[in-house]
Amino acid sequence: MRRLNHLQAKWRGVAFLLIGLLIIVADQLSKEWIRDNLPEGQSLFQLGFFQITHSHNTGAAFGLFQGQSFVLTIVAIIAITVILVYALVGYRYFPWLDSMLSKSALGLMLGGTMGNLIDRLRFGYVTDFIDFGYWPAFNVADSAVTVGAIIFAISLLWLSRPEKR
Repeated sequence: MRRLNHLQAKWRGVAFLLIGLLIIVADQLSKEWIRDNLPEGQSLFQLGFFQITHSHNTGAAFGLFQGQSFVLTIVAIIAITVILVYALVGYRYFPWLDSMLSKSALGLMLGGTMGNLIDRLRFGYVTDFIDFGYWPAFNVADSAVTVGAIIFAISLLWLSRPEKR
């Protein structure tokens, strides 16, 4: 039984890293395509209120903290460190949180945070392109961080509930 738990823990770790890597690749490839094929401020197409529009964001989500790329870079590095420490070591201290759901959520958050950090380090801004008009433009990395945080919050609620006896 102990061997099975060890094997499951290894697979959760592999899933965490693979999900993070897939998000980084998808994010960077999509942003590269946008930068290469669509001038900043231009839209590729419009479908109702949805459009693909190339924009640069020197701030955080929702356009907050514009021009604060250095501070946001430091925050991203700290967030990445916290996620990695928890995912690779910290779960031992909170074994009830060591599930495929929480590791997948952490992989999404890690990949998204790293995807945007790569942009900040390379360009000083983040490339956004998914635009719903009424909502600030965002990208694959932003989506991954948001979905990962929601899933992680749900897993915290689900896994921390007392067992029904």
